[in-house]
Amino acid sequence: MKHKITLLSFCFFLITSFAFAQKTVDASSILQDLKKGKNVSLQNATITGVLDLTYMDEALPNLPKRKRWWNNNGSNEIKKLIESKVSFVNCTFEDDVLAYIPDEDSGYTFIASFEDEVIFKDCVFEQKAMFKYSKFEKNTDFSGSKFERDNTFKYAKFDRNISFSNTTFNEPATFKYAKFNRNVSFANSIFKETTTFKYTKFSDGVSFNNTKFEEDLNLKYTQVTGEFNIKNMNVGYDIDTKYTKINGRSFSKHLMSNN
Repeated sequence: MKHKITLLSFCFFLITSFAFAQKTVDASSILQDLKKGKNVSLQNATITGVLDLTYMDEALPNLPKRKRWWNNNGSNEIKKLIESKVSFVNCTFEDDVLAYIPDEDSGYTFIASFEDEVIFKDCVFEQKAMFKYSKFEKNTDFSGSKFERDNTFKYAKFDRNISFSNTTFNEPATFKYAKFNRNVSFANSIFKETTTFKYTKFSDGVSFNNTKFEEDLNLKYTQVTGEFNIKNMNVGYDIDTKYTKINGRSFSKHLMSNN
């Protein structure tokens, strides 16, 4: 009887291990589904290959050469709108995730924006995660994710609910010129290198509760309307608050009025 129980326990362990093992998904299959208008929802998966959400390689052959649009004072921005819902939970991206590509050879800049909900929750970005100029029209969630290499949300715009709580940024992080129309949380996040929120606009409050900035924090020209929660926030080196406005007040006056 003891041997039977042990065997059953071992079989259960194997089944459980397989159930929780991460499956591998090629980025190209994800891009194909998005192109067909399908929603993408993955959990416990490892994504291999570059996830180019701008579809640059597909667009390039149909674009005029640099000389033509440059001489006609045209724009070099090629914008792609992802209309489907995108959801990744507990996924690892082994290669770049790109919603922004400045292509030096052609002179074009490729940008992807998102019409529906976007979720990258508890994910690991092992390489680049580039979302410069991206517009997020619905709820967006990057909570619990880890950015191990280059990343940018410069000029990004978030129209609805957004969370970056419990995230980790191992490289310099920039949200310069980003716009948050709803309250955003960076609570319990860790920024291991210089972090920039210069010219960032928070229209409905922001939480840096228990957030750790291990190096410099740049809040120069940052504008906050609404709640400004910096309880237990820690900055390892310098913090630049020149021209920062918190509900119309300077950073120092805001601190004085809340003590």
